[in-house]
Amino acid sequence: MAWNEPGGDNKDPWSGRNDQGPPDLDEAIRNLQDKIGGLFGGGGGSGDDSSKKGLLFLLIAAVVLWLLSGFYIVDEGTRGVVTRFGRYVETTQSGLNWHLPAPIEQVQIIDVKQQRFIEVGYRSGGRQGMGSVPREALMLTKDENIIDVRLAVQYQVKDAKDFAFNVYNPAATLKQVTESVERGVIGQNTMDFVLTEGRSEIVSEIKHEIQTIMDSYQAGILVTSVNLQDAQPPEQVQGAFEDAIKAREDKQRLINEAEAYANDVVPKARGAASRLVQEAEGYQAKVVAKATGEVSRFDQMLKEYKKAPVVTRQRIYIETMESMLGNTPTVMIDVKGGNNLIYLPLDKLAPQTGKKVSQEPKTSLPKYVQQPKTRTDTRVRSSFRGRETRGRVAR
Repeated sequence: MAWNEPGGDNKDPWSGRNDQGPPDLDEAIRNLQDKIGGLFGGGGGSGDDSSKKGLLFLLIAAVVLWLLSGFYIVDEGTRGVVTRFGRYVETTQSGLNWHLPAPIEQVQIIDVKQQRFIEVGYRSGGRQGMGSVPREALMLTKDENIIDVRLAVQYQVKDAKDFAFNVYNPAATLKQVTESVERGVIGQNTMDFVLTEGRSEIVSEIKHEIQTIMDSYQAGILVTSVNLQDAQPPEQVQGAFEDAIKAREDKQRLINEAEAYANDVVPKARGAASRLVQEAEGYQAKVVAKATGEVSRFDQMLKEYKKAPVVTRQRIYIETMESMLGNTPTVMIDVKGGNNLIYLPLDKLAPQTGKKVSQEPKTSLPKYVQQPKTRTDTRVRSSFRGRETRGRVAR
C-alpha cells in the first residue's frame, strides 16, 4: 500500500515524516544528492571532498569507456585503414583490433574481396532493361566506321591503403580510364575484326592497358575481368549490315561446299591415277622379264644349235608343230605322194578318245594392248617351214 493512499501510514519516504500534504520536491532532490555524495565520499568527509571524489570517479569511468570504444572487429575479407588526425597509420587484418578512439584515430573498413563492376556504354538494372548510352558507346574504328560497343569491367581492391588515399574517386577514375583505353584499342582495328574474330584479342588488350594505367596511378585496384557485352553497328545501318553478313556467310558456305567436293573428287582421281601407274609398271616389268627370258632361252638354244644343228632344227620343228596343233581343233595332213588332204576334226575326236586337247595358257593383257592379228599367218608360215625341213631331212 502506498504511503499517501487512504489507509496508509502517511510516512514520507524521503524525509521520514508523516505528512498528509504533497512532498517537497526541492527537499527530495537535496536528500538524493546527500545520499550520492555519501556513497562517493564514504560518509566521513566534508561535502566538497565528497563532490570532488565523485567527479573523479565519473571522470575515470568516462575515460575507461572512451578507451573501450577503441576496440573494433575486422571481418574476414576486409581490411581496416587506421588514420590519426587524417594521416595514415596502419592497415589492420581481420579479427579483434584496437585503436585510439575518436577523435584521435579513426578506422575505415574496406572490403578487399568484393567483386565490383562498372558499365561503359550501357546501363543495366532499370525498368527498361539494358539501355545504351550513345555518348559512351559510339566510337570510330580504323576503317572510319562507327560502332556501338558495350563493355563491363569487374575489379576488386588490391591494396586498401592505396584505394583509400591515392585516388579521390577510384570507381570514377577507373571508368574514365576504361573509356579512354577502349576508344584507343577500337580505333586501331577495323570494324570487321572487332565484330568477328577479334573480340577476345581486343578484350585482352583492353584489360592489360587498364591495369597498366591504374598501377601507374597506384589506385590499389585489380582488374579481374573485362567482358564485351555487345558490339554492333548503329541502329541506322543495322539492316544493311545484316545483308552484308548474310552475303559473307553465303560466300563461306559455297567455299566450304567446293572444298568438300574437291576433297571427295581429288583423292579418287589420285587413287585411279596411282592404280593405272602401278598397272603400267607391272606390265612393263612383266614384258621386260618375259623378253629377258626369251633372250636367255634363245642364247641357250643358239649354243645347242651350234653343237648339233640338225637335231636342234628337228626339235624346234616338233615343238612348233606341237604348240600350233594344240591350239587348233582342225588339222590337215598332207600325205606324201598323194594329192588329197586328210581332215581331222580334233574337237569332235577328243571327247570320244577321252583325251583333252591341250591348250596353251593365254596371257591376260590390259585392254589397251592389242593382240597380234597375224596368228594364222604365223601358223601357216611355220607349217611351210616344217614341210621344207622335213623334205631336207628326207633327202
